[in-house]
Amino acid sequence: MDSSVKSASDKRYQVLVIFLLSIFALLAILPFLLLVSSSFTDEATLLTEGYSFVPKKFSVYSYQYLFGSNGARILRAYGMTFLTTIIGTSISLLIGPMLGWGLSRKDYRRGKALTLMVFFCMLFNGGIVPSYIMWTTAFGVKNTIFGLIFPTLIFNGFYIMLYKNNFASNIHPALIEAAKIDGAGEFYIYFKIVLPLSLPILATIGLMVGLGYWNDWTNGLYYISDTKLYTLQQFLKSIIDNISNLSSMAGQAGVAETIAKMPGSSIRMTMAVIGILPVMILYPFFQKAFVAGIALGGVKE
Repeated sequence: MDSSVKSASDKRYQVLVIFLLSIFALLAILPFLLLVSSSFTDEATLLTEGYSFVPKKFSVYSYQYLFGSNGARILRAYGMTFLTTIIGTSISLLIGPMLGWGLSRKDYRRGKALTLMVFFCMLFNGGIVPSYIMWTTAFGVKNTIFGLIFPTLIFNGFYIMLYKNNFASNIHPALIEAAKIDGAGEFYIYFKIVLPLSLPILATIGLMVGLGYWNDWTNGLYYISDTKLYTLQQFLKSIIDNISNLSSMAGQAGVAETIAKMPGSSIRMTMAVIGILPVMILYPFFQKAFVAGIALGGVKE
């Protein structure tokens, strides 16, 4: 085939791909733009004229309402969320790959049995009530920071299988044998060879685990009643619950006027912006490693 014809065909294909990817990117960005625009829209305008990508009547009242009386509590909740996310993700990345590395080793005799157990846990779990009894009675995590970390620290079987497939596909047994011949022990091989060669999958699963901790509110709902230990998601949920409770009392004297001034719809959008903003800022830095890790971890030998 003539090179000029092939080149023209490649250019048309590239233009088509870029066009389709641009459409998909736009579809992903538009909901976030609508969310931000709605948070800066006047409550009355939002109720009467609906949502729009450009605020029809600009207002920051929902931000003033939220931070005016709860600024210190929001900052504290932010701190608890960052602390929980960092500690939980770090422990997960410290312990989780160890199980995946053991399951990926063909010389480990019990690897198949343990893999079957991990796969079984991907399909079934004990349920909320037994988990609550175990964590509160046996481990005593009620109203402690451990209640925000440990219940989620029981690793998702999907993550373990990603570790296993990644190690089996990218860590050649000959490399391990060569290290053993040179006198390296198991811990040296794992920390000095295996982990440095597995940074993409570690970044990928670390991002997913971190997002899980950041967005989690169920642990706080089950195990935390002390407001000083509220995470951001749990604190924002408590505000929404308070607004809903006030709305249910709209008919009582003296309450209707207060509710009329509350930015009900716009404040929900404001809470969503506050919750998602740090993730939107940090995600681009992990995107390349995230895509590479998913591609490597999904390959089967």
